Amino acid sequence: MLKAVLFDMDGLMVDTEKLLSRFWVEAARSFGFPMTPEHVLGIRSLSWKFAAPHLQSIFGEEFDYRAVRAKRLELMNAYIAENGIEMKAGLTELLDHIGRRGLKCAVCTATDHERTRRYLTSIGVYHRFDAFVCGDMISVGKPAPDTYIEGAKAVGCEPAECMALEDSPNGIESAYRAGCIPVMVPDLSQPDDELRAKLRAVCSDLSKAIPVIDELLGIS
Repeated sequence: MLKAVLFDMDGLMVDTEKLLSRFWVEAARSFGFPMTPEHVLGIRSLSWKFAAPHLQSIFGEEFDYRAVRAKRLELMNAYIAENGIEMKAGLTELLDHIGRRGLKCAVCTATDHERTRRYLTSIGVYHRFDAFVCGDMISVGKPAPDTYIEGAKAVGCEPAECMALEDSPNGIESAYRAGCIPVMVPDLSQPDDELRAKLRAVCSDLSKAIPVIDELLGIS
């Protein structure tokens, strides 16, 4: 029986993946590395332990992940401070439905807790979650299963009792390996056939996860 819904954040609840792509590219190029948006797709939801060697395998050992990431944060924070961030379609409707069904919900994100709090507070939904598992709260991040295993524990459930909502392949891999019920709401890329085999459903926006929840609860 479904008991909880676990949410990724970037690209799922807040429309920040396009900003991450833009500012990763700008930051890397400011250091002389020819990064493209396609390179950024490969590190979506990856913890630094996986993202750093991945990018060094492309650009060489001289790629200073921490320095480039710090520049990316500087650029992105300045943009958000001036322009704000947008909520993804269907989030309010989905959270309302989760509440009506009496389900728990938690955030399971690669982003640190301070930025998670800031982003979700800015769109008015931070208080609606029962728990948070953020990138700075675990030792091994996505695509390892730890984030979702801890998310399930945080709401008092087994992973198999939790739907995991994700927009990226790395996030889906994490949820799948944890034993959750993976549902993808694609943002910058669609799932390929290999990824689709791991999914309970693919939804065009968050509100489309509502019938999937009811199906899992046995409600017609």
